[in-house]
Amino acid sequence: MRNPLPSPLRLVSLLACALAGAAPFSSAQENAAPPSVHNQQPASTGQKSQDSQEPTTTLKVNVNVVQLFFNVKEKHGGLVPNLTKNDFEIYEDGKPQTIKYFTAESNLPLTLGMMIDASGSQRNVIDMEKEVGGAFLRQILTEKDEAYVISFDITVDLLQDFTRDTHRLQAALNKAKVNVDYSSGGIPGMGGGPVPQRGNSPGTLLYDAVYLSSHDMLSKEVGRKAMIILTDGQDEGSRLKLQDAIEAAQKADAIVYVLLCADRGFYGGFGYSGEGDMRKLTEQTGGRVINVGNKFDKLREAFDQIAAELRSQYNIGYTPINEKKDGTYRKVEIKSKQSYKIQARAGYYAGKEQD
Repeated sequence: MRNPLPSPLRLVSLLACALAGAAPFSSAQENAAPPSVHNQQPASTGQKSQDSQEPTTTLKVNVNVVQLFFNVKEKHGGLVPNLTKNDFEIYEDGKPQTIKYFTAESNLPLTLGMMIDASGSQRNVIDMEKEVGGAFLRQILTEKDEAYVISFDITVDLLQDFTRDTHRLQAALNKAKVNVDYSSGGIPGMGGGPVPQRGNSPGTLLYDAVYLSSHDMLSKEVGRKAMIILTDGQDEGSRLKLQDAIEAAQKADAIVYVLLCADRGFYGGFGYSGEGDMRKLTEQTGGRVINVGNKFDKLREAFDQIAAELRSQYNIGYTPINEKKDGTYRKVEIKSKQSYKIQARAGYYAGKEQD
């Protein structure tokens, strides 16, 4: 049994602990025991290890085989199935590597984080997100999979811990509430007008939420891992930066999808200023951005696309020529001999000897 659900503000206090004395962020994460939502190893982790069988190690620790999940698409975006390892080449920091492991495997256990933005820009779309997001979870989760729900605005709240119970997940989504004060006019959560506040933490803690979801929820899990973030992409007030969020997701081996959701009228006809940052986050982790605005059908179609991609992932592994365990970032590129588009993470962090 996993531990009971933490209090709503537990994740924020964990973030404060993670940041204490962090100079720089990356070295603090390497040298100090990371904060954890859970105080003991969850019972289901053993289940995942048995189901995964072929290499269950992840990129965040010292490993002999670097393992990546990826999708292959033709020029119009359609998924390409039934390829073999002979159809691919893989490079680390520009140097060719020997493929040791390959499978077209879409049935490995999936751990999924559903993250919902509860800031002011979501007030006209959050009910749609709850409905369609819940339907997606019912569609994608099997008896081997688990998911959790996080909401974020001026705090980061764990609404539902790991579970495969879709009724609990839907109930958690339904708990997400837009928390704004419109008494002063202006656009809440956008750096102008009334910015919702609790203490000294204004705005939308998007980057902090990605870090906590990666570091505290996914880093100890094995198998396939993904986050789906329903947001306009605008961060206001996070203590961490975009690069910190990207690094945490990469170290957790997590693919990040962002569904850009917001009522365009909320922005006075202007675009989402956070879209560029969300593209950096998703491209570096092997996911992508899908812009749905406030359209129910577009959101449902976006979730259908993600479900298809998660079910159509290839898994490739290699033993790096560079055997140094120095904690450095290594760029990885998978190439298709048929010039198909590869959707994969951009690299990984080599484990350190003392890890």
